[in-house]
Amino acid sequence: MKGKTFGGSQDYVASEELLSAVNIAMTLQKPLLLKGEPGTGKTMLARSIASSLHAPLYIWNIKSTTKAQDGLYVYDVVQRLYDSQFGGEGVDDIEKYVHLGQVGEAFESEERAVLLIDEIDKADLEFPNDLLWELDQMEFTIPQTGRTVKAKHRPVILITSNAEKELPDAFLRRCIFHYIEFPDEALMRRIIGVHYPDLEQNLLDQAIAAFYWVRGLPGLQKKPSTSELIDWIRALTFSGIPQEEILRQIPFAGVLLKKNEDLESLEKSKARRRF
Repeated sequence: MKGKTFGGSQDYVASEELLSAVNIAMTLQKPLLLKGEPGTGKTMLARSIASSLHAPLYIWNIKSTTKAQDGLYVYDVVQRLYDSQFGGEGVDDIEKYVHLGQVGEAFESEERAVLLIDEIDKADLEFPNDLLWELDQMEFTIPQTGRTVKAKHRPVILITSNAEKELPDAFLRRCIFHYIEFPDEALMRRIIGVHYPDLEQNLLDQAIAAFYWVRGLPGLQKKPSTSELIDWIRALTFSGIPQEEILRQIPFAGVLLKKNEDLESLEKSKARRRF
């Protein structure tokens, strides 16, 4: 994979700024930290890079209870204890009770992999700092066996955050940072074109206009995202609703808006507007 760059793919449309950030991170061999509101395609980017570079993809989905070690390895002490009590064979072979996590698997990949650490801000505040050594040195040691797992090839690392909490400065210094702006109408049309290449122009115009009008409503608790627009267009194509009614009615608003307060705000705004 050496020397390869990412130029987007057939199923993922990216801005020039995002493409540059990806390629700079790959060149400098640093993790790329991606922020942006939910639904801006942060997770899909990793899939697209892996597909474009024909690289294996490892996804580590972070939860509030996730610990840094979980991504490195897991020592199944409970299974070993069970085997020792019930006469399981090979109980003294500790290695068989050690299972690599997504980071460990990416390190041991026979070819350069893409590693996605998804929604890192869901974990506790110390979580990013607990990964500093491993992401810097590309290795870690399993104390139970003494084995050192060292990356055969430095992975392409993407880390996503929805900005739910601030990340430590020491961690930020080791990353290339990019904020994914929400797509403007021109880029959104290209994105929709990937998913619906044969969409009627008038339906597209109506849906785009209605979508950005809804996003612009003041006080929304959760603005609709790109993925919700894609779902909404699918609902519109199957409904048979007259295209000229889309902008006026905003049908199937529950596909776009997921908060009762937002739906109420939409209904009030529809009653006041004039097209």
